[in-house]
Amino acid sequence: MSVETIAYQDGVTALTGLVYRPVGTPRAAVAVYPTIMNQVGVVLDKAQALADAGYLAMVADFYGKQPASFEQSREFVGEIRATPEDLRRRIRMGLKALVSVPGAEGLPLLAIGFCLGGRAVLELAREGAPLEAVASFHGLLDTELPAEPSKVTARILVCHGDDDPMVPRSQVMAFWEEMDAAGANWHFHSYSGVKHGFTNPASPPGNDAVGYDASADRQSWSAMLELFDEVLGKG
Repeated sequence: MSVETIAYQDGVTALTGLVYRPVGTPRAAVAVYPTIMNQVGVVLDKAQALADAGYLAMVADFYGKQPASFEQSREFVGEIRATPEDLRRRIRMGLKALVSVPGAEGLPLLAIGFCLGGRAVLELAREGAPLEAVASFHGLLDTELPAEPSKVTARILVCHGDDDPMVPRSQVMAFWEEMDAAGANWHFHSYSGVKHGFTNPASPPGNDAVGYDASADRQSWSAMLELFDEVLGKG
């Protein structure tokens, strides 16, 4: 497996995208936003799976550095969330970097994300980024910058564990109401008994909020691929 890198910037912060290419002409370009732990683990496997399915995928970089622990990742995410606009800009720079990848020019754009990355793709959709579709996997659903009416143009898929204590039902209902008020085209898949981080087989021990679920992982990935087929046209 060969992984390319592409350098990009957010102000003075140097960032690095990880690029996964398919064999042959890509169907579309996909920005992959990782978890709070940034560019490690299952997120890289998911980017490779996208390449295997015919997509040009780039894993965005949240911090420009790799946290050594979950505790450090919380420090790093605090640095990029000084204001809601700061977080949006960091996310936006990842999508801009994807567009600059050789071979991405003119391709339809998609975005997926996991945990913090799930929030990231929803923020892109909220601000009307030029995306055909976004898919959030166990992402946080709240926002400080709600979508405005007619602003959301991307199709939205949210894959959510109903037993995720980080995203209670009150947050789910608020998200539904926000999307309806914005006139968004959204799908919401909720998996009963499933916790946060359900796509990660290497879930950290000792955290009752997190747990892998093979069925939810498989079903959510299949739902994403089917949505992409629908918006792009099967070919």
